[in-house]
Formats: sequence, C-alpha cells, structure tokens
Amino acid sequence: MSCILLVDDDIELTDMLSQYLANEGFTVDSAHDGETALAKARSGRFDLLVLDVMLPGKNGFDVLRELRLQSLLPVLMLTARDEDVDSVVGLELGADDYLPKPCNPRVLVARVRAILRRAGANGPDNKAPQTLSVGDVELRSGTRSVLCASRPLILTSTEYSVLEVLLREAGQAVSKTELSERALGRKLARYDRSLDMHVSSLRKKLGALADGEERIKTVRSIGYQYTRP
Repeated sequence: MSCILLVDDDIELTDMLSQYLANEGFTVDSAHDGETALAKARSGRFDLLVLDVMLPGKNGFDVLRELRLQSLLPVLMLTARDEDVDSVVGLELGADDYLPKPCNPRVLVARVRAILRRAGANGPDNKAPQTLSVGDVELRSGTRSVLCASRPLILTSTEYSVLEVLLREAGQAVSKTELSERALGRKLARYDRSLDMHVSSLRKKLGALADGEERIKTVRSIGYQYTRP
C-alpha cells in the first residue's frame, strides 16, 4: 500500500482529499505548513508528496527546492488554476507533475497512480531488468538508473520515463501526444507545458554530444527526437 503525504494549508480540503485517497487504498498523512511538510517528506516514510504552492512559512517551492537537495521523492504540485508560472517553476525545481486547483479528486488519484507507476512504487517489476544503451548513455531498468559518459545522472522518476521512451525510439521522432501517454501515463492537455519542461531538464542534465550536437532535438510540429550517434 502506497503512503502519500498531502500538504495544503486548507485543513477542510486536506481532510476531504485524504479521505478520498484513503478510500482508494492509499495510506495518507498530512501537513499544513512548509516546515512540517519538509520534515515529514525527509523521513523516508512516503512514496509520494502532494504539495500545494501556497503554504505558511516555507512555501511549496521552498519545500521542493530543499527536498531536492537530498531526495528524489516523487512530487505532485498543486498550483493556482490561472498561474501558469507556478507550474513552470515547480517543474523546473524537479516536480514530477502538477495539477491546477481546485482539482477533481478522481483526477488527483489518476495522477498519483501514474506517478507511482513511473516511480515503481506499486510493487516489483515482473519484467527482467534490461540495459538500454544509445551512444554514451546507458539506462538500466532494474535500478532505474542512468549513466552518461560513465557518470551517474540524478533524474526524477518522470525524467527517467521520458528519457526511456526517447532512447527506445532513438533516431525517430516521437510525437508529444505519444510521449505524454507513454511517459506520463496521460493524454497531453492543451497548453500543458509539463512535457516540454521535463525535456528541457533532461537536456541540461545530459549536456550535448561530444561533437556539440544536441541530444534531444525538437521536431517542429511533431515532438522530440533523441539523436542516434
């Protein structure tokens, strides 16, 4: 059973969402301020953090920034519906996904389950571990780890899933629609920039190829393509 930490300063909303998640089979704990949220998130007891941006004391961005210094705990950010900048900042800081508020509890559960599947938190993978190599990048499915030019990369579960799809289709253009469904586990909504932000983060972490060529190319009007050496 996956354990969720739900963080929001709206106690009534937190209680309602906690009950809904519990009815869906999750164990849920909650926090209502940034300091408490960060302390609990660092405890190692949770499989996923649902984190609101607006919190007393440390805001959600502060919590995520400090958490990412030592933990890759999957994080789903809750953002204001009309504040696109919140979602962008959250993804830049290492959030796995975001959901505008007020959110439909059924959508929240679907996002949580999708992130947990990516993170491997729903149990062991029955498939035999594989190593996928493209050029100097090596992806190991057994440990969900990545090496680039023999150095380990620290990736979130979502970044790992996006990279895995691109490597499996190396040399071929992958549409944003297909990439979202295979890597994020959901359809790509209109104006949703989450996929672009994850690709941007991967580009920074991977760096360019030895000859200076970009590893992940944008294919105009289609999506992305990982460059095969």
